[in-house]
Amino acid sequence: MKRQVSVSGILKKSGVSRSGYNARKKRVPSDTSVRRTVLQEKIQKIYEDSHQNYGALKITAELRKSGEQISEKTVGNYMRQMKIKAQWVKPYIQTTIDSDFSQKLKNILNEEFNPAQPDAVWCSVLTYIWTLEGFVYLTSVKDLYSRKIISWVLSETLEASHVVECIEKAKCVRNVEKPLIFHCDRGCQYVSEAFQKATTGMIHSYSKKAYPWDNACIESFHALLKREWINRFKIFNYTHAYKLVFEYIETFYNTVRIHSHCGYLSPNEYEEQYLKSTEKNVVKIASTLTFLGGCFAATSI
Repeated sequence: MKRQVSVSGILKKSGVSRSGYNARKKRVPSDTSVRRTVLQEKIQKIYEDSHQNYGALKITAELRKSGEQISEKTVGNYMRQMKIKAQWVKPYIQTTIDSDFSQKLKNILNEEFNPAQPDAVWCSVLTYIWTLEGFVYLTSVKDLYSRKIISWVLSETLEASHVVECIEKAKCVRNVEKPLIFHCDRGCQYVSEAFQKATTGMIHSYSKKAYPWDNACIESFHALLKREWINRFKIFNYTHAYKLVFEYIETFYNTVRIHSHCGYLSPNEYEEQYLKSTEKNVVKIASTLTFLGGCFAATSI
């Protein structure tokens, strides 16, 4: 038989009265305590849904969308108590700056990264992804209005044909008729004849030599992809890398991940908002024209 512990003896040694002990057992959690628990559960869910990428700023924005009145500082305090933070794995990057560039390849964009509508400016660049079987190469095309990745291609070589494939996919998805600015770096893929042919009718804009800041928006996307997602994994081969890139871009970045540039909406939601506002303006113009037409008809009579 094991010796039973005496509650009275423990209370006496702890210096706690029996009445205080009983009161504690019957005590109901306060409203503040209940609200704290609810908020922490919501924070945890948003954090997990973002693949552990959101910090206090974005989590606060998501909470406010759902009607919660809460400050970023409070969310940050709760996250520290919960011992969670944005899981950024920063890669090593070495850059060089060279202001020399040829007169032929001009920078039309000139770091103006905020066009007024979709399909006004596209930008593109290549990046490397390491796997256990060697490097694979990701080409992406981004619309600068919404920061949406409208097409991407993962390849095992650096041939210009993969860049052309990515551009053709973007053209097919967006079905653009009017000229747009296509900004890229000076890689051999982006000055090739195949690239020039694929982008016929577009206005070419090139970053200065060895100066990634001219193409910062698409460079920042690839940095996010690696920092928030790719760098967490030991990638085995091309197939594994493709699945990871697909999951990040198609199921998170374009559709779910909120952007401060987009007013804390996802790229898809931001473009939908633009389309709705455009449709409203068209309806207003049509109504105005109808009204004016009626006035002119009445005047002529």
